[in-house]
Amino acid sequence: MMDNLALFVRIAETGGIASAGREMGYSPATTSERLAALEAHYGVRLLTRSTRALSLTEEGRLLLDGARRLLAEAEELDARIRLGAERLAGPIRLSAPLDLGRTRLRAVLDRFLETHPDVTIDLHLSDGFVDVASQGYDVAIRYGELKDSTLIVRKLAANARIVCAAPSYVERHGRPHHPRDLARHDCLLMRFGSEPDNSWQFLIDGKIVRCPVSGRRTANDGGLVRDWCLAGFGIARKSQWDVAEDLAAGKLVPLLREFELPPAGLQAVYPKGRSEVRRIKALLEELETAFK
Repeated sequence: MMDNLALFVRIAETGGIASAGREMGYSPATTSERLAALEAHYGVRLLTRSTRALSLTEEGRLLLDGARRLLAEAEELDARIRLGAERLAGPIRLSAPLDLGRTRLRAVLDRFLETHPDVTIDLHLSDGFVDVASQGYDVAIRYGELKDSTLIVRKLAANARIVCAAPSYVERHGRPHHPRDLARHDCLLMRFGSEPDNSWQFLIDGKIVRCPVSGRRTANDGGLVRDWCLAGFGIARKSQWDVAEDLAAGKLVPLLREFELPPAGLQAVYPKGRSEVRRIKALLEELETAFK
């Protein structure tokens, strides 16, 4: 039964019966037989099949949530029996923003893996939207408010969005004194999904106001936007955790801070039940300590 549940989870995560079967070493016929056996056991249809895609039925979504918890608990029990109660073992799938992952998070994970040599980390870096539950991530680190109410939130730190530029850019083009001055400047834009972040929010006279910005450089990689900013190509709006060291070193200068919105959150989000797995609980505690 557990093998069939594991196969069902991979089918849901990959969106393909054949591809999930190949990953787990099953032939297409065996994969279909195991899925049929699972549906026969529960007496319900778990997947809706079409020529283009698979989708979970309501019963399938319920089983997916429960199967993930059961498999995690079984894996945790196996590790504790084989390796002892004091040792952590097993994989952690983690998602994080590009810039944060390459700078701050990298050092945290290096320390964690050195302390727990039987744990493995599969790190996915992306500044775009990631569906944590359906893509099988144990934890995602994200800025701002949570949209998916089914996920659990653990706040790691406050996070201000800071408008900044290299001293060389300010020397050449001058310093904006009001958010509306940005319309005359070359701004470096992030692209989230298909939409560029070309409307920056500020607090003006006690109200949140959106100010349109534009520039010649747009990217979906926060690290590249930071590099452009350091090179003096324009003005960027970056999370404080991405540019704190650059600001402290004088490589970047903050702008328009008197108009800045109150800090939002930097948080870890995860599906229900994942924090009960010891290795994931330990990583969450490590992250919380690191970002205090």
